[in-house]
Amino acid sequence: MSDVVDALLRDLLAWLAVTERPYADVMDAWRTSCPRLPVWEEAIEQGFLIRARTGDEAVIRITPAGRAFLAGGG
Repeated sequence: MSDVVDALLRDLLAWLAVTERPYADVMDAWRTSCPRLPVWEEAIEQGFLIRARTGDEAVIRITPAGRAFLAGGG
């Protein structure tokens, strides 16, 4: 990963480490059409985030792999 994507990925994971977020909120905040900043795509590809359901709402949660990356183990 590039240093820029790596730094943004850590920001995304830190934001989600506090609490799961609604899918729509995550997409509003983190989706980009810039091919040079594939933060969301990289997080999903690396297995750092998962989509889940809480009642009728889709949410995004950080995985143990994401927490390890955030802690510096990735």
